[in-house]
Amino acid sequence: MARDEQLKERWDLVVKKLSTQFADGDALDLDSIIYLIGVQELGQIHQDYKKDHKLDLMHIAICKLLEPYGFYEFDFVDNQGWPHYKVKAQLPHLKAGEQSVLMKEAIVNYFVETDYIE
Repeated sequence: MARDEQLKERWDLVVKKLSTQFADGDALDLDSIIYLIGVQELGQIHQDYKKDHKLDLMHIAICKLLEPYGFYEFDFVDNQGWPHYKVKAQLPHLKAGEQSVLMKEAIVNYFVETDYIE
């Protein structure tokens, strides 16, 4: 199977499973999935977040997702339990479609590593 086909199949599986679990089957978009990963990484699941905290959660997720690619490195957890990352390398300038593919690949890898999907 070609790499792109495998990525698409795994991405569709992630969207389906998460949408069923968290959105009553309504398809979640990329930003929603990034947000869910941020909540998971923070570990404070049953809490309501204000808009600025939602952006912070998405930032946590992006750092975690791009850490294996060498762009971020985990630094520390603050006294409120929020993880912090250091920038190791600047992200390359990517077109919107390329950014989307990179994030989908990183998300699929995250869920493979956490045994959420195969």
